[in-house]
Amino acid sequence: MTDHATPDILDRLAGVSVGSTLDVVRHERPETRRNVQASYDALFETGDEAEVTATERHAVAAFVALLHDADGPAANHYLQLLEQRPDADGLVGVLRSQAKRAATAGPYGAYPSGPLSRENLAGPIFSTEPSDRAVLGERLSAALDHVHLLVFHLRDAQAPHLALLQQAGWNTAAIVTLSQIVAFLSFQIRAAQGLRVLGS
Repeated sequence: MTDHATPDILDRLAGVSVGSTLDVVRHERPETRRNVQASYDALFETGDEAEVTATERHAVAAFVALLHDADGPAANHYLQLLEQRPDADGLVGVLRSQAKRAATAGPYGAYPSGPLSRENLAGPIFSTEPSDRAVLGERLSAALDHVHLLVFHLRDAQAPHLALLQQAGWNTAAIVTLSQIVAFLSFQIRAAQGLRVLGS
């Protein structure tokens, strides 16, 4: 039985209303729909904060969304979740200011020597403002620096960058979760934008 009465997170970010053409189309792929929501739940509705806290998860997601579209629904969604965290005092303002500093076009990076090298493009490397590191903490500051690398310099990412995360307190499991959040947000933001375009 198809359930048209329960918009999921992607529906909300894309502005898909119950009973609309897009709503019908999305329900024609129930497995995809379930997996997208399950990925969101696993990353953001989990009660397991042993390696990555809920505040860190929401802060990283908000920063990724701000880098993609500062005024978009995903940025608003994750910033609102972050504001509800009891230990997130001051984080929203700092994330907004850091994302404004970090804004750029991309993607940048260098390919291994070969035919693709002609597409190499240098770009700015982001580092969290020292004055804001006190609010963010070293762990979250390192995460934001790494997020910027993954969003704009993916082909430049190397083992030493992971070592910087480890030095800031991110273990292997936490780095995997951090990477999953960045990857999921990249998908989620593009999927929501695509649905909004289809529905316009």
